Amino acid sequence: HTSSIRDKILTINVKAGWRPGTKITFQKEGDQGPNTIPADIVFLVKDKEHPHYRREGADLHYKATIQLGKALVGDVIEVPTLDNRMLSIPINDIVQPGYTKRVIGEGMPISNSKEEEKGDLVIFIRHRLPNQVTRATKNAH
Repeated sequence: HTSSIRDKILTINVKAGWRPGTKITFQKEGDQGPNTIPADIVFLVKDKEHPHYRREGADLHYKATIQLGKALVGDVIEVPTLDNRMLSIPINDIVQPGYTKRVIGEGMPISNSKEEEKGDLVIFIRHRLPNQVTRATKNAH
């Protein structure tokens, strides 16, 4: 009996939108030898943390902060996307605590969808309060 060690490169083409827990199986590519049936090799997809986004199913969650004054009169929020675009999202409402803005179709691709559907981008907007208020501002109110 002679045995040898062989290296083999297995390539996985990860598709955008694959969910965590997706299994990729290479059948009978595991260790093999005399009197040993080669086993399957199974890889499990895991999400990598992102500094700005959190994934919830096919939706992407993004946190944005605006100045208190803009929260009252409206603003445009610039949101960088994962595919290197910049979205300009108008906020025309008064931003209350817990305010969210949903942008349809700007989330993760939905695997196995026939029409290249995507989830949504959900923006959680919070106010930034000033550190101090000038006397003139206080007197104006």
